[in-house]
Amino acid sequence: MLKYNKLAAAVAFATIVTFQAPVFAADAKDPVVAKVGDVEIHQSELDLAIANLDPQLGQLPDDQKKVAALSASIDVKLLSQKAAAEKLDQTPDFQAHMAYLRDRELHNAYFKAHVADSIKDDEVKARYDKEVAALPKQEEVHARHILVKTEDEAKAIIKELDAGKDFAELAKEKSTDPNKADGGDLGYFGHGRMVKEFEDAAFALPVGTYTKTPVKTDFGWHVIKVEDKRNAPPPPFDQVKDQVRQLVMRDKYLELLNKAKTDTKVVINDPALSKAYDDAQKQQDAAPADDAVAPADGATAPDAQPQQ
Repeated sequence: MLKYNKLAAAVAFATIVTFQAPVFAADAKDPVVAKVGDVEIHQSELDLAIANLDPQLGQLPDDQKKVAALSASIDVKLLSQKAAAEKLDQTPDFQAHMAYLRDRELHNAYFKAHVADSIKDDEVKARYDKEVAALPKQEEVHARHILVKTEDEAKAIIKELDAGKDFAELAKEKSTDPNKADGGDLGYFGHGRMVKEFEDAAFALPVGTYTKTPVKTDFGWHVIKVEDKRNAPPPPFDQVKDQVRQLVMRDKYLELLNKAKTDTKVVINDPALSKAYDDAQKQQDAAPADDAVAPADGATAPDAQPQQ
């Protein structure tokens, strides 16, 4: 059975602290869920508490999350009223902390309004197209192979190929590789994906030809045929659009910050700290943008969302 008291204690630390407020008539769009003394807990506040659950508690079923969040909200109301009665909200430390939280939330609200919510789909697509156009060409080869244990077996297979035997059929019959059922088909691969001896032989072959001498690797002896060569295609837009969007967000965020720093003078009194800050800013400005699109593995971009 779920122990709500333990869950509520954990949730309380992640719940935004709300303070004593006057009682108003219930709003049909935001009904009162509970009352703690004369203080109401509205549905909107409960929704906020649920949204701020600890990630582990966030995995609970919805009904259990609701109860845990409500229990935590009640605990917060109970103790916040006691704290207000003792005028703890008037201490310098508390007021300094609230000022910090206000600035942070305003920072996040500004980011949401001017960055996250302002990005259009065509901006993301344009950035994707720009990244794709800048990608270096990376050759890929589409190859098949037949793997056997000895050089003599490989030489015998080459003789059969010379006599007109079909490569895929020989792979199904002779190869010891698990992909023999596919006729030895390895699909497309780029540089660095295969062992060096195999890669060197495959990329050196003209399309439609096979190795005339066996190729030895740690896996055994190979006969290789190249079916096609191409430049590696970029990942589809739908596959990487979220990462590209993050990159656009990051650039917009940095642009906002740089303009704000131009408009407002920043003075750091400690010389050592000032130098460290300046060095960090220069390093950030000089750092190259992360690739948003990559031919092989897709893309990752740093999270542009300000820290919560």
